[in-house]
Amino acid sequence: MPLSAAASLPARLDRLPWSRWHWRVVIALGVAWVLDGLEVTLVGSIGSVLERPDTLGLDAAQVGWTGSLYIAGAVVGALVFGRLTDRLGRKKLFMITLALYMAATLASAFATDFHWFALCRLATGLGVGGEYAAINSAIDELVPARVRGRVNLVINASFWIGAALGAGLSLVILDERVLGPVMGWRVCFLLGAVLAVAIVLVRRHVPESPRWLAMHGHHARAEAVVREIEAQVMAEHGTLPALPTAAPGESSRSPGQAVGLLSWREIAQVLLHHYRARSLMVALMMVAQAFVYNAIFFTYSLVLTRFFQVPDTRVALYLFPFALGNVLGPLLLGHLFDSIGRRRMIAATYLLAGLGLAATAAAFNAGWLDALGLALCWSAVFFVASAAASSAYLTASEVFPLQMRAMAIAIFYAIGTGVGGFIAPALLGWLIASGDRQAVAAGYAVGAVLALLAGLCALRWAVDAERRTLEEVAELKRRGRRRRASGQDLLGNACAQRGQQRL
Repeated sequence: MPLSAAASLPARLDRLPWSRWHWRVVIALGVAWVLDGLEVTLVGSIGSVLERPDTLGLDAAQVGWTGSLYIAGAVVGALVFGRLTDRLGRKKLFMITLALYMAATLASAFATDFHWFALCRLATGLGVGGEYAAINSAIDELVPARVRGRVNLVINASFWIGAALGAGLSLVILDERVLGPVMGWRVCFLLGAVLAVAIVLVRRHVPESPRWLAMHGHHARAEAVVREIEAQVMAEHGTLPALPTAAPGESSRSPGQAVGLLSWREIAQVLLHHYRARSLMVALMMVAQAFVYNAIFFTYSLVLTRFFQVPDTRVALYLFPFALGNVLGPLLLGHLFDSIGRRRMIAATYLLAGLGLAATAAAFNAGWLDALGLALCWSAVFFVASAAASSAYLTASEVFPLQMRAMAIAIFYAIGTGVGGFIAPALLGWLIASGDRQAVAAGYAVGAVLALLAGLCALRWAVDAERRTLEEVAELKRRGRRRRASGQDLLGNACAQRGQQRL
């Protein structure tokens, strides 16, 4: 039987061939990760510079705390703006959060002491955390299902394009022959704010998600957006593929049925009851990747300067192989998440990352590595760890119902980043300050154990979401379990009850 008009909106988006329109959306939204990479790398590259008495005069623990406060801001931002993203729409929030990021980054350039700088990092984190919820929701809802995995992984990997850009900026600008450390670190943040202005100009042309519009009852606007997208794709590719017919046994509830904003009680029931196994898996994936990345990356410059006597103005050189591995991993492995499948690839990347991290920690503790050797080890480890981390965001954004997608992303980002990301920089900063190699290696080993646990959990509970529509993924139940009322059924019941209350 043919699909209804409302139900056909997701199918019309998923059938579209890849086009210039998709490229524009990916670039306009995905560049948020470039900004995040730029921010994190700038602080990672200039961490030792900020310890100088002629800059901010921070100590190693304070450098670690600035990283932790940035993460704390990201956690709060994800929760606050994630809720607003489900309430007000994807587009409004990815514009608001970008503006907040821009203002906070600009203010960072004028910091005069630890407290001012820490407050600016907290505010910058608020903007970046909000971006994660709004951007991941919008991208998954606009990208065709058959390529959603690889696109999402590549977009998340663009973080490391920003990382390379931040490393390059710091390397040049901190050079005494250019600006030097005293003024150069401020200019780095100024350039980040300028880049954000350029992104605002590009992003304003991205439409609101038709899925979100239909969910909130704005069917005419959703139809208009889809027609405009189809017209642009047809101008490039000609006739579009035919729409699929409804699959046997497909839920009769229209994906376009208006539900409105779910209450916190309803969200808790979906996450803790109907999707309990998925929630546990995503939470562990998020905690593991956040701990591993933040433990290593936020304190990388301190390890290089303390244990390998790398001059603070040359730290950025060692970030390039690190960034290269992180970019190439999702680029080369991303298509396998759509072909081999989510379950196998998520488990494999987490398990390999955990084993590689454990081996690197052991080599570091034994004194077998110099600065270049450590950089090459991290490049190899994060070749797979980057794909694993990106798959965590992909999983959080596609395995829960549309009506609470942004909030689900925000909740699990907050759990992972709050537990793993907030603790890791402060913990590793404290361990590095001790000057004990064995203590630092033990910190790395904690990350390895978390990655291995996440891989085993994914092997058991990961969802086979490859090449399926978002609506279909939300209905899938784990193999071998007797079907119970799904989260989508709960949402349909909530919608019906609200409709009756209005009569």
